[in-house]
Amino acid sequence: MLHKNMRRGAVIRRHARLRKNISGTAQRPRLNVFRSLQNIYVQVIDDEAQTTLVSANSLDKEITEKYAHGGNAETAAEVGKLIAQRALAKGIDTVVFDRGGYIYHGRVKALAEGAREGGLKF
Repeated sequence: MLHKNMRRGAVIRRHARLRKNISGTAQRPRLNVFRSLQNIYVQVIDDEAQTTLVSANSLDKEITEKYAHGGNAETAAEVGKLIAQRALAKGIDTVVFDRGGYIYHGRVKALAEGAREGGLKF
């Protein structure tokens, strides 16, 4: 799987390698992260039913009211808390963390810690 951007290609290869071992079920869905330069997006996915159960991102109204820019660690932590709140409302408390091929550092780490603070277990 080649990509014209070498860094993006590395992310794609890492994500493919991770997804061989990570899969979400109804009992323990997958918490998937997508990071762009300007925003961060997260979904809770049941891979068996191929459905998105809950989603949140830095463009949500609750986040944009507090933070002007969605591409920093502080905003990512709030998105993590928001996804945890929405997941717990649907009865989801345990997930499998899928960092999406991104290195567990910076915004991805802040999102994960925010989700843990919000009550999700992974």
